[in-house]
Amino acid sequence: MEQWDSLCPGGLRFCWDEYAHKPGTDSFLLGSFPPLRPGLRVCDLGSGTGLLGLLLLQRQPNLHITGVEIQPHAAALSDSAVAENNLGDRLRTLRGDIRQIRALLPAGRFDLCVSNPPYFLDGGGATTPVPSRRTARSETDCTLSDLCRAAAHLLRWSGAFCLVHRPERLCDIICTLRENGLEPKRMQLVEFRPGAAPSLLLVEARRGGKPGLSIEPPLCLTDASGGPSAEYAAAYFRTPEQKENTP
Repeated sequence: MEQWDSLCPGGLRFCWDEYAHKPGTDSFLLGSFPPLRPGLRVCDLGSGTGLLGLLLLQRQPNLHITGVEIQPHAAALSDSAVAENNLGDRLRTLRGDIRQIRALLPAGRFDLCVSNPPYFLDGGGATTPVPSRRTARSETDCTLSDLCRAAAHLLRWSGAFCLVHRPERLCDIICTLRENGLEPKRMQLVEFRPGAAPSLLLVEARRGGKPGLSIEPPLCLTDASGGPSAEYAAAYFRTPEQKENTP
């Protein structure tokens, strides 16, 4: 059964069901991470139900987003969200395999690629009997190398690739990005509370960028009092300024 919700009061609506990867904090944090400007051409690699594209459009309505998704059911839910929000001119989802990206999209078309990819190596992490969720969690159909290779193909020179991942894969991420001509330029660790071990990692790389990595202060999901932090509230469009600007 489809479940629907709004990103914020009066904002864009998104959907999911029991077979699709459920909305998570990682997607919302990634949605708030890339710098955006009007007119950017964006590709969401492994776009699932289209949530990440909607998050970006909620921040900056004047984007042109193409999702690439291997699972037809998830892509169909994305199409439903596009129709619900009347976004046919700004968001579309291609059914296809990221490993065959050269047959799907031409080189150098995009200014920005984003991805909330599978975190675990094939056979690693918690297992699930639902094939669609297994594809979303583990590198059964798309490895980190496949992902970075696709981003490098799609990005224009100096275009950005932003992704969210697990901190324990940091060495794999840095090495794989560089192997594909994507230079890590910005990184931020995510902590549940100040001083806690990081649980997520946000990275921005640039195609053909010069060496030099900026490590930003950790993003804490809760503040010293235990309540939601300002960064968490911003990612979920809960700040007063964002509420005032909601269409």
